[in-house]
Amino acid sequence: MNRRQQKFIVTKEGRLRLGMVKRHCELLKPGEACMGGGFYELDYITRKLLLSGASSEYGEPEWEEIKSLRISAYYRGLNIVYTPWDSWKEIFPVSERIDIVYE
Repeated sequence: MNRRQQKFIVTKEGRLRLGMVKRHCELLKPGEACMGGGFYELDYITRKLLLSGASSEYGEPEWEEIKSLRISAYYRGLNIVYTPWDSWKEIFPVSERIDIVYE
């Protein structure tokens, strides 16, 4: 069954893009390249943007390669956190380790 899910990608230009799509590639614009992706949830109670998992097309985000992350101003004030599916990997506090630029 192929259904739409809340997915995200990080482009080579450092843009975090979120959307309800079937495949991660639907979030890319023409000419863009992807540095990984996964799934997202918005938790307004704890004021967090929860990122998790990996894209079957692009793998896990390459956080260590990203100097600044560009995201819609709609998400300003939310703490961004990434949780890998592999339990042996550490949670990555995106907002604490990467400069966030709101557009």
